[in-house]
Amino acid sequence: ETGLTQLSFPLTSEPIQGSYKIVVQKNFIAHVEHSFSVEEYVLPKYEVLVKLPKMITIEDKELPVSVCGLYTYGKPVPGLVSVQVCRKFSHSASHCYRKEGEAVCEEFTRKVNAHGCVSAVVRTKIFQLRRRGYKMSIEVQGKITEDGTGIVVTGTGTCEITSIMSKVSFDLLDSHYRPGIPLFGRVKLVDGNDVPIANETIRISVNGDVYKGNYTTDEQGLSWFSIDTTTFTEASLEIRVSGRDRAGACLCLFCSAEEICLHNRFYSPSKSFLKIEPKLEMLSCGSSAEIQVHYIFTPEVIEQQRKIIIYYLVMAKGSIILADTYDLTVDPGNAYGIFQLILPVGVTIAPLAQMLVYTTSPSGEVIASTGEFQVESCLLNKVSLSFVPKEELPASNTSLKLHSSPRSLCALRAVDRSVLLMKSEDELSPSSVYNLLPLKELRGYSFKDYYLEEEDVNPCVSLDNILLNGFTYVPISPDGEGDAYEILKFDLSFPVINFLVSASQLLDDSDYAMLKEMDAGHPMETIRKYFPETWIWDIFSVNSEGNAELDVTIPDTITEWKASAFCMSPDTGFGLSPTVSLRAFQPFFVELTLPYSVVRGEAFTLKATVFNYLTACIRVSVVLAQSTQFLATPVEKEEDSHCLCENGRKTVAWLVTPRSLGLVEFLVSTEALQNQQPCRNTVVETPEKGRKDTVIRQLLVEPEGVEKETVQNSVLCLKGKALPPCPPLVSVWTSLRYNVQPKQESAPFLLHVHTSPETCEDSKAHRVFDIGINVSYTGERSVSNMVIIDVKMLSGFIPVKSSVRKVGTHRTEFSTNHVLVYLEKLSNTTLSFSFTVEQDIPVQGLKPAQVKVYDYYETGNFALGYFFQSCGKSSATRQHLP
Repeated sequence: ETGLTQLSFPLTSEPIQGSYKIVVQKNFIAHVEHSFSVEEYVLPKYEVLVKLPKMITIEDKELPVSVCGLYTYGKPVPGLVSVQVCRKFSHSASHCYRKEGEAVCEEFTRKVNAHGCVSAVVRTKIFQLRRRGYKMSIEVQGKITEDGTGIVVTGTGTCEITSIMSKVSFDLLDSHYRPGIPLFGRVKLVDGNDVPIANETIRISVNGDVYKGNYTTDEQGLSWFSIDTTTFTEASLEIRVSGRDRAGACLCLFCSAEEICLHNRFYSPSKSFLKIEPKLEMLSCGSSAEIQVHYIFTPEVIEQQRKIIIYYLVMAKGSIILADTYDLTVDPGNAYGIFQLILPVGVTIAPLAQMLVYTTSPSGEVIASTGEFQVESCLLNKVSLSFVPKEELPASNTSLKLHSSPRSLCALRAVDRSVLLMKSEDELSPSSVYNLLPLKELRGYSFKDYYLEEEDVNPCVSLDNILLNGFTYVPISPDGEGDAYEILKFDLSFPVINFLVSASQLLDDSDYAMLKEMDAGHPMETIRKYFPETWIWDIFSVNSEGNAELDVTIPDTITEWKASAFCMSPDTGFGLSPTVSLRAFQPFFVELTLPYSVVRGEAFTLKATVFNYLTACIRVSVVLAQSTQFLATPVEKEEDSHCLCENGRKTVAWLVTPRSLGLVEFLVSTEALQNQQPCRNTVVETPEKGRKDTVIRQLLVEPEGVEKETVQNSVLCLKGKALPPCPPLVSVWTSLRYNVQPKQESAPFLLHVHTSPETCEDSKAHRVFDIGINVSYTGERSVSNMVIIDVKMLSGFIPVKSSVRKVGTHRTEFSTNHVLVYLEKLSNTTLSFSFTVEQDIPVQGLKPAQVKVYDYYETGNFALGYFFQSCGKSSATRQHLP
């Protein structure tokens, strides 16, 4: 009844990675679809923001750049920032120059300040902004290496380069001019960076010397103008607007700002006109807009009338919303002036209101004007959402309040902000909802696929100009000259002449423990092991007053949760709430840093970082619970306690070697001690709540080699008992999966894998390197079927996404520890490509990583290769598993 339902599709425990599509059939013909992806990934701990101007001019000598790191819970990231500012060549130079042949770059490295930022002013001389052969943009890449953990997160930004010092444009201008009625318009003046220029004089002229005027821009670089057209008789006007040359004696070609617009006269046989005065600002819902209408009526139209009936219509979304009249009192003779119409602004006329104002003369002439008004994309069902309070401890209880129209059914979601940082989706908004409308404005007259144009009824006549009462006319309206007929037929398609437009329809538990009391000898503790990415995803109903209050338990993640809701009501329809936030935070907590997965036999460094955002110093202990699943050795000498002052942190590390396969669990506890030992001559304090924080995380330990599956079918028969009438047979199917070392055998593919650089002269070569792949088809056919190349990452390494996107194939996908390359076909001609990987978390005793190329339809046809971390080692293999 409310038009809202919720369905679920469970994925298997080991789903196929890639893109999935949801298709909803609306009727027998129409359907809507939405895609999503299934990947293996690790959510980012923090984001890197690169701030720089959107645009600079070729005259700018400096470029301000800032790079900031923020955790998802809003605190600054301490660490080292590496900034690279580059202007790329239009065409790369010889590959012999490597990266130097791709761009001109400026690099610097600095420690962040107390706000987690690094700011600098880069001199632009090195980028030769005036010189050709470069791209007209500057790209900035900022990498922040987090203190203690060594985790690196990258952010990027782009700044365009322009040779235009300033530009002026008509921001709004009437389509035609009506003699005797002011010509309205607005101009905008900005500099080369698109920054408004305020308090600047601009000049507007009409047909050379017919009209000249000076106007001053406001703080937004805008200036309204109104030109008196009483003395204008020309069939067309050339309106020129220009601004002062702000560049002085610059040598570029685009220093002056000027724009020219050609305006045609509006035709009326009686020289009577109506004109709706434009409004550029958006109309707000719930208000009443005052619409000013200018008029000129000659005696031919007035005759003996004392009152002229003005008709006005308002259309939105293809339907007539409002139809009314206005009685205009006039005196005999010429009448001119302004009258006012009141337009109620609401959902019915959003997002675009089209207005027609017209009247008819005794001779049958239609005198008309149209106007368009942008309306706020408001919704009738007002939905609000709020957390009370807006900040709480992880694993604690909170209240979520929802308000909408009575008896609404609402869909509510709350997701970790880290998910939005990793892959931002198009958020639902009033504008996106209105963009789903099948019709927002109606122009012209069409029926199905036919555009219905009336035949030209004008007979053939001489094209001599006619001079009458000081006005110049041609027998047939020239292209561009407007009249009332053109307005009614093309601008709005109003049903005033001979047709009617019908109305259009809108298309459419966590495991947690939070001790409430502090018992003697037992500190208040938070055990955090529930870290969902999606917290709330459900449907709720509101009561008869439109309210709903939900008692929910906050997950264990220290982050910011983003929540929103949309509702459906049988009375008020669709409604959408703004996105609200809940900050799950405690001033004292521990975070673990570990890889997504390792291979059996490898060792890695498990890091536990303790954060103190209290205003006092504390002494803490950090303990890793022992387990038979792994062997852990402290990297540094163990200490009983560590001193942490305001905004301080301490990282404790263990060298861990897993002993079992599958998911291995790690439990780390940190406690604020009631200790009399001072910190830096400062007396330590103990927090009133959250004195002890425990985090439980899991690590996937994979076997070495490649997976092999053996399937055995058996038939069981009954013996020793009387047989039942039905056949006493049972079929048993057994599947066993295990890993084996690869064997060299024949395969229909030739695969060669190598890494570069070939030497380890560069200190970064073991942490950042390229994986090169050469592959060809050697089977019996001329070309293969679709081929997939699956590149598994070395433990602790991740692909550089920008380099994967540059792989010149039809499609690529990447996750935390795999890169998939899709090829429509492969021939005996060798295909070569490469991409970059970088170390995310150090792992010792690295095992070789596997590269597999296989036929998409015949997965038994494949070849295997492998590569190492060390420089120069590679593998050229043709391998097949029976």
